[in-house]
Amino acid sequence: VQLQASGGGLVQPGGSLRLSCAASGRTFSNYVMAWFRQAPGKEREFVAVINWSGGSTRYAGSVKGRFTISRDNARNTVYLEMNSLKPEDTAVYYCAVDPLWRSTYYYVSAYSYWGQGTLVTVSS
Repeated sequence: VQLQASGGGLVQPGGSLRLSCAASGRTFSNYVMAWFRQAPGKEREFVAVINWSGGSTRYAGSVKGRFTISRDNARNTVYLEMNSLKPEDTAVYYCAVDPLWRSTYYYVSAYSYWGQGTLVTVSS
């Protein structure tokens, strides 16, 4: 599976961005999709996950109510809509996939394939 993340950039606090992650190489609809992020000097952390059909999602507490994960299986793409952005959301955002929905979905080790990351900078 190859993953290509895009949509990052510079945004002011309170602004919005939508990230996209396009997948190729396997049947996209068979995969659980997730977003993680890594801020400078920090470990990679879970942001959101969505199941195969899009009917089940989970979010990190720090983004719940502000971020929305969704997917379009016809386009082999997963999205992360980010609203009310804060400076602490600044990070490289990575998409990741795995065939299984695991109880440890918030662990980096739960995912088999990773994209290259897209940088989000929230600053005035």
